[in-house]
Amino acid sequence: MDASTEVSVRMPAPAVREREPAEVSGWTMVVVAAALVVVGVAVIILGAIPGTEGPSVVMIVGGALLAGAGTITGSGLFTVAPGEARVLQFLGRYTGTVRKDGLRWANPFTTKVKVSTRIRNHETATMKVNDADGNPIEIAAVVVWQVDDTARAKFEVDDFVRFVGIQTETAVRHIATSYPYDNHEETGLSLRENADEITETLSVEIAARVQSAGVKVIESRLTHLAYSPEIAQAMLQRQQAGAVVAARQRIVEGAVGMVELALARLAAHDVVELDEERKAAMVSNLLVVLCGDRSTQPVVNAGSLYH
Repeated sequence: MDASTEVSVRMPAPAVREREPAEVSGWTMVVVAAALVVVGVAVIILGAIPGTEGPSVVMIVGGALLAGAGTITGSGLFTVAPGEARVLQFLGRYTGTVRKDGLRWANPFTTKVKVSTRIRNHETATMKVNDADGNPIEIAAVVVWQVDDTARAKFEVDDFVRFVGIQTETAVRHIATSYPYDNHEETGLSLRENADEITETLSVEIAARVQSAGVKVIESRLTHLAYSPEIAQAMLQRQQAGAVVAARQRIVEGAVGMVELALARLAAHDVVELDEERKAAMVSNLLVVLCGDRSTQPVVNAGSLYH
């Protein structure tokens, strides 16, 4: 990683971490709750039957307590779907997170908050920033993330979804201002030519910024990268000029090689003997023909080489 983009995000140490709570299978507690209710109702009915001393108040009260206990026990049942978890709190204290899907049971007096653990996408809006050279550019990115620690996602930040969005935009802006859009054949990384390295650096920075929220970054990619409209035309002309210069350089290199080859072949096979002045004229003519951007019109010499 480049020294200018070293991640220096310092987040506070988390005050709570995810752990498993004291919970059991819901089907077992369904049987227990149903048995308590049935027994309680039966005791109430038996106590209400008049005996020698009239209805039994003790049996009626005891049956009501049993039925109430069964009802309270049943209220502790809850379901967990695949791709989600339930964060449990008892009197404001975090008691654990249930990740096992299906019918589960926990203390009926705990609150059970649903937290999605599915993979999510966040795509930033197209932002206008200045690159490392001060040129205004437009940039956008998408980050793929997932809740890894539900306790930190619930208690360390107010809204972990909004937190991820803001921190992602902050990281994208920082990366955009740390690198030039194009290095123009200079050493170092650039946003346009080193997409893999830039996105890897972006993923590392986003991960460092959102770890306090218990979020794991799976991948991040730049989805839009361009010069701002006010300088796009000028930068396009600069790129075109660079391409033209590079092409002409290749043409000149090839033409010089062809001239050298022609002179060497003529001398090796004794086709014609040229003095230095005639060699210079021949080289000049060949370079004009080979390097010109328009087709040449040949001139036939009807006389001798020297006339």
